[in-house]
Amino acid sequence: MRGKILFVAGLGIGYVLGTRAGREQYEKLKGQVARLWNDPRVQKQVDVVEEYVKDKAPDVVGYVADGAKKVARQVSGRDPASRPARTGSTPPAAPTPPAAPTPPSTES
Repeated sequence: MRGKILFVAGLGIGYVLGTRAGREQYEKLKGQVARLWNDPRVQKQVDVVEEYVKDKAPDVVGYVADGAKKVARQVSGRDPASRPARTGSTPPAAPTPPAAPTPPSTES
């Protein structure tokens, strides 16, 4: 159902943006959209969706806040889960410096 609604909306927008029929066709389409939007059946579904969003908004806010805190801890290095595990009590070995390049041969 959602796909059909998006498809019809896309067709309408494409028609309005792409038409060369002029102002009359635009006004006609605009009136049809207004009638559809103000239809009691459509408004009933809008109310249902609004209630659903109002019910779920606190959950979304909490989820996003928890995710942001987790990312902040990982970036700051305070999150133990994001640190690599160390085995044993010895610190990790220092990286070895790269080998010096050999000079080119001058023999011909």
